[in-house]
Amino acid sequence: MSTPGRFDRRSPQDLADLIAGHPLAWVCSQGSAGLGAALLPLLPEWGPGGELVAVEGHFPRAHPMVPALRADPNALVLWLGPQSYVSPSWLADRTQAPSWIFASAQCRVRVQFDEREGAIDAHLKRLVDAHEAGRPNAWAMSEMGARQAQLAARVIAFRAEVEQLDERYKLSQDERDTEYASQIAQLADHPVAAWMRRFNRDRGT
Repeated sequence: MSTPGRFDRRSPQDLADLIAGHPLAWVCSQGSAGLGAALLPLLPEWGPGGELVAVEGHFPRAHPMVPALRADPNALVLWLGPQSYVSPSWLADRTQAPSWIFASAQCRVRVQFDEREGAIDAHLKRLVDAHEAGRPNAWAMSEMGARQAQLAARVIAFRAEVEQLDERYKLSQDERDTEYASQIAQLADHPVAAWMRRFNRDRGT
């Protein structure tokens, strides 16, 4: 078994939390008309061992990536989680270079559009339910009434099976303790701070 790299995930929960906190992802393709990219809200599908096996989403039917992905279903999905620039001005040693900290993931997928009756309605309901869960006075798809059918007719659902997954969590694991302490002090109120602490638990706060 290979030794985990410095910036690798620590557990499958890292990816689950990254996607849950940043569900809007870039879906990128390359077809005969050239490169394509779209920002889409995606729902993950998890396997029995906690592995990401697929993602589901939807495109506007008129989107140029739809025919491109029908012809070539290979695509790349990109998530960028919390991130921040790191200034050498934060450090006692100002000879250090600027850097960036971030949590990210990307996967190569094969997209399959789902034209079955009711597929888009079921997908949109899952998507809405996932993002409305826990909200006060949560909204439901059924409240759209007749407009729901009009919306569903203009979009198409897809499921994309994951073929290769790469995660990278560059969160100051490579910094000396003094530099890490300076960075976490500067970023204490930034969303990335919780991820820094998560990947540097042996260093305290």
